[in-house]
Amino acid sequence: MAKLATAKKHGEPTKVSHVIETKIPDFDRVIHEKTRLAMVSALAVNPTLTFNELKAILKTSDGNVSVHARKLEDASYISCKKSFAGRVPRTEYSLTAAGRRALERYLNHMEALIKATRGA
Repeated sequence: MAKLATAKKHGEPTKVSHVIETKIPDFDRVIHEKTRLAMVSALAVNPTLTFNELKAILKTSDGNVSVHARKLEDASYISCKKSFAGRVPRTEYSLTAAGRRALERYLNHMEALIKATRGA
């Protein structure tokens, strides 16, 4: 829906331009953050990834992987399985059904925004 924007000049309305109102999607703030989006995306195309694999993919620190993984776990978007390979701890992450749905919603919102921006 287009609206006519006006500005007052010496007490009279002056035509400025047409303003096109767009509805900006309400993005999922948990996924929208770039590191978490990268984690969820990586897990969407891999059944599981270890902590070290995620760290290598994201090119980030142990602390960043831990903090962002915890946030995604708290939202029930990923699951975490801890085990040992001999005496070495092994942490594996996988995308949950809720995480896959959240990613799909996020991608749909982004596609809608792109279409609206391109006028499609």
